[in-house]
Amino acid sequence: MKKMIGKALAFVFLLAVTNVNAQIDLNKVVNRSVKKAERSVENRVEKRIDNGVDKSLDAVEDGIDDAVKGDDTKTNKSTTETKSSGKESSGSKSSSTKSESTTKTTATQDSVKPAPVLQWAKYDFVPGTEIIFEDNQEGEQNGEFPSKWDLVSGSVENANFDGQNVIYFIKCNANSGGNIVPLIKNSTEDYLPDEFTIEFDAYFNEKSSNYSVFLADDKNQLKLDKTMRADEKWLRFGKNGGEHKQDIERKFYPGFSGAKTDNTSKWRHISVSFNTRALKAYMDDARIINIPNLGYNPTGVGLAYHNPGGGANVGYIKNIRIAKGAVPLYDKFLTDGKFVTTGIKFDVNKATIKAESMGTINYVVKMMQDHTELKFSVEGHTDSDGDDASNLKLSEARAKAVMDQMVKLGIDKSRLTSKGLGESKPMAGNDTPEGKAQNRRVEFVKF
Repeated sequence: MKKMIGKALAFVFLLAVTNVNAQIDLNKVVNRSVKKAERSVENRVEKRIDNGVDKSLDAVEDGIDDAVKGDDTKTNKSTTETKSSGKESSGSKSSSTKSESTTKTTATQDSVKPAPVLQWAKYDFVPGTEIIFEDNQEGEQNGEFPSKWDLVSGSVENANFDGQNVIYFIKCNANSGGNIVPLIKNSTEDYLPDEFTIEFDAYFNEKSSNYSVFLADDKNQLKLDKTMRADEKWLRFGKNGGEHKQDIERKFYPGFSGAKTDNTSKWRHISVSFNTRALKAYMDDARIINIPNLGYNPTGVGLAYHNPGGGANVGYIKNIRIAKGAVPLYDKFLTDGKFVTTGIKFDVNKATIKAESMGTINYVVKMMQDHTELKFSVEGHTDSDGDDASNLKLSEARAKAVMDQMVKLGIDKSRLTSKGLGESKPMAGNDTPEGKAQNRRVEFVKF
């Protein structure tokens, strides 16, 4: 189009300089030429516009054809996009408002999705505060036997599974994968106190998984006939893991229907609490076993994986902890003006609260609800791994995460503060896993 106009102007210029004496006639020619050029340009422009309109109409007609053929999804999407585009180009605010509303609705829907820890809001397991045995598989060599354990039977090695170091029970025959006991001083004696807790994570796969907890050292102490067994159906207690209805109140894990097997592949947290004679056991956030009088004194701990279904199944466990129970936290607070807990756990080098920590957090929240005069400074501590500055920052973030979680559960923010002290105030040496675990703690101090 620019070339057409340029040619027309050049032609006008040539005519103008050809014969000055014929100026009047030339003017007429020039006028006719200019008008002709303008009409030519206009025709070209109109033709291109018509072509563009035709293409747009073709697209719309294609959408109509799709609708007639039953492709409603595509048509609705096309119609929505066309309407949205038209409103935006006209300067209307309604499309923008609708978009903002949709965004807010989506954000609201996302925000109401329960966080993993909130799914454990009714979890009431509170672990002991004095750690007897701790194994989080830190520093273990892949393929070697776990350094903090002794083998009773089967085949067991360290492995890396699901991106983490784990204890791997290798299938060695049709029915067994292995049996191990912790390496503890004086293991031939009763090393479990009158109050203790046991915790570990076990992986359940899509086939048959079967883990046993022995309440005696199966290698160094008298073997007991009674064990607790965790399988894909339930937690159960009795002779050889079998069910003794006279001994047990059994509640199926949420989602189970009767004895229906749950074949979901996932990690589950197993926790056991013993107090003088009463035993409780949990699978994830549900209490499954509640025995008011166990009938004998547990003397040690053993862990085993069985493969009753045969095949290629294997077992994995991690994060095993045995702890001595303590006086109730409120009584400890009345005595010392604070209480200390190692039951609030976090992901490694993060301030993300682990789900199993909710038992302790729920306990403290309930305490503050029952005693409205209580106000706490939530104080985080770390072990000595890493540099001082990083540990201080991490402890601050963890303390704040706990405080924020308690506020979410209903405690007024004016009753809580938070701060971190890093590795500056250890409770134990940092030269053993148990000492490090004792130093990774949260304290609730009265203010």
